[in-house]
Amino acid sequence: MSGHSKWSSIKHKKGATDAARGKVFTKHAKLIEIAAREGGSGDLMMNASLKAAVDNAKAANVPNANIDRSIKKGTGELKGDITVGVTYEAYAPGGTALIIECLTDNKNRTLPNVRTIIEKRGGKMAESGSVKFMFTQKGIVTGKGELNDDLELSLMDANAEDIVSDDGVVTITTDVGSWTKARDIMKEAGFEIQEADMKYVPLQSVNIDNVEAAQKLMDLIDAIEEDEDVSDVHTNADITDEVAGQM
Repeated sequence: MSGHSKWSSIKHKKGATDAARGKVFTKHAKLIEIAAREGGSGDLMMNASLKAAVDNAKAANVPNANIDRSIKKGTGELKGDITVGVTYEAYAPGGTALIIECLTDNKNRTLPNVRTIIEKRGGKMAESGSVKFMFTQKGIVTGKGELNDDLELSLMDANAEDIVSDDGVVTITTDVGSWTKARDIMKEAGFEIQEADMKYVPLQSVNIDNVEAAQKLMDLIDAIEEDEDVSDVHTNADITDEVAGQM
């Protein structure tokens, strides 16, 4: 899992986050809306997916008014366009693979926009299933804070599979059922949580061993993430330590 962890650390340290682009509130609002609708309830005690979505939104400082409005939209109390989740697959320059998750109320807008961004930067859209088999889903929790032996043991007891600390950014990989436990342990330890969710993690990584290729890939991912409908991008790229240091 080290490839994902290293990529995540670089991404967070360079400041290319949803919050920096003003997307964080919208992203969480859409996730809450979908969780409320698909879970069939606006009651957090009755809808585990909704509770997780709300907890993540609160960790990102989303106002309670925004959260309540999204829940009501998901349950149908408030009318509006229905948001759905869609996933696209693509190849990036250099033979790396991408999984692109979107939250959209208009698929006919989202797909052409994503395709144009990718093709303009030397990538290519892929058929459904042709990339996803290269990944598996894991829980990923990333936060800023100090890692110590006691905390590491607590995280391992909570089914942490991989723990990576890089310049104050700690990334935890868990099975899909344990990421909320890891998140809560880190919050109790005083960590500033940057992301906590299920992610697509590559089964095998493709090494990126020069700065130019790494920069092109990161520029492509940044461009994709800037689209209003894109919520997350996953890659099987593994930037080498030497290249990461130069970046």
